[in-house]
Amino acid sequence: MNPIASFLVALCMLAALASGYWLSPFAPVPFLLLAALVGMSLKMANAWEKFVVLRLGKLQGVKGAGLFFIVPVIDSVIAVIDGRIQTTAFNAEQALTRDTVPVNVDAIIFWHVEDAEKAALAITNYREAIDRVAQTSLREMIGSSMLAALLSDRKDADEQLKNEIALKTAPWGISISSVEIRDVAIPVALQDAMSRQAQAEREKQARVILGSAEAAIAGRFVEASEIYAGHPIALQLRAMNIIYETTKERGATILMPSSMVESLNPAGALAALALKEAVVPPNGFDLPGRTLVAST
Repeated sequence: MNPIASFLVALCMLAALASGYWLSPFAPVPFLLLAALVGMSLKMANAWEKFVVLRLGKLQGVKGAGLFFIVPVIDSVIAVIDGRIQTTAFNAEQALTRDTVPVNVDAIIFWHVEDAEKAALAITNYREAIDRVAQTSLREMIGSSMLAALLSDRKDADEQLKNEIALKTAPWGISISSVEIRDVAIPVALQDAMSRQAQAEREKQARVILGSAEAAIAGRFVEASEIYAGHPIALQLRAMNIIYETTKERGATILMPSSMVESLNPAGALAALALKEAVVPPNGFDLPGRTLVAST
């Protein structure tokens, strides 16, 4: 008996007691019958509940939130439907992908009853049916997908799975809000193979990038050589810049033979060679000033 029916019966008994009706030994019988009648006819639904009522085996209506009455014996409540959003976890174990890889997939579905009448009359147990449909749809989706797509395109897989389940549950009055794949587990041996494959791909990409860089640098050197070939002074300035760069370190003394600079300038090298053959120094060393000393 619901609280309201109990309150009405208690109120009637107090009124009879106040009027002295309880002096008769059969006085409680009418009040007990009244309490039972009120308890069977008065119903109360919460804000999220829908009561499906049949009258003589036929649909009488779907009662919403609040108090309502039914006719005892003639009317019957066959289902109380919860209209709130529900969650159902489901999985697929050792399901083969399109490229014959066994995977274990865990997912969760968010759904709610949109039509209480269909959920009560069109199917025996809609909760169990949703779980079975979700598992079947998940295995079908796995079988039609490649492993790489299943691992990388989670959102597309979720949307595909949602549409397939919603299409099957719509005749039962069930609306699918979303489906989310929580985990995709693959065998340990395959994980190791995929890791080595990823490392090899990255190594290949790194070597390709390094080769492209070497080709670009070689092309720049060719352009520079063409410029220096027509401008010997530019090559001399570049050589002096190299000497400067090597002497920037503090506390170091570096001896740079002038022959190194002259070797970078073919015209200057030929002139220095001719001058060296014409003049022989007395001390056996090169001409004065022919050795550069750089100190920092």
